[in-house]
Amino acid sequence: MPTTLSSRGGGGAALADAPSAAPGSALSQYLSFFIGGEEYAAGILRVKEIIEYDVVTRVPAMPACVRGVINLRGRVVPVIDLALTFGLPETAVTRRTCIVVVEREAGAEAVVMGVIADAVSQVLDLRADDVEAPPSFGTKARTELLDGMVKTGRKFVMLLNIDRALDLDVPALQEVPGAEGSGAGAPGGGKPEDGGEESATEASDAPEA
Repeated sequence: MPTTLSSRGGGGAALADAPSAAPGSALSQYLSFFIGGEEYAAGILRVKEIIEYDVVTRVPAMPACVRGVINLRGRVVPVIDLALTFGLPETAVTRRTCIVVVEREAGAEAVVMGVIADAVSQVLDLRADDVEAPPSFGTKARTELLDGMVKTGRKFVMLLNIDRALDLDVPALQEVPGAEGSGAGAPGGGKPEDGGEESATEASDAPEA
């Protein structure tokens, strides 16, 4: 059964409060979050922390899905907008927008990266037989970026393969469809303004520069 994460959105939510799997059980934990109105999840061992969306500095000549970089306690961390990777408009920044800081394996090296999320959802406890193969059609994310999907209630949560989804050397991620003219975030990735309970998927609600 999935267990709800106590702290949503930004503010450096602690993952230590997530329930641990019972000794001897074949459970794996995933943190789920929303991108473009759909729910995705990443293995919780890859998730370092969740932080509030703050100032993101744009970097010239980067792939379109790279929103910019942040200063995370003295470390330069690239911030990725997977909505663009999936061919959707740039994620609009709202009060609930957050950055999920994850660790990606690049050969023998571990690379820390940030993923923009509309909001954090829940922690899922999954067994291997809960996971189904990703469909070959009907998903916004290409199947090679997914490890599978799991049914929660009446809907499915897509399980991201963090290593492939954040691999900026993949040519398909460097030329992102639908990226032109999106411009949902303020130039320089400024902090969101107080816009009420706006939808995180509507580019028109993004803050003006």
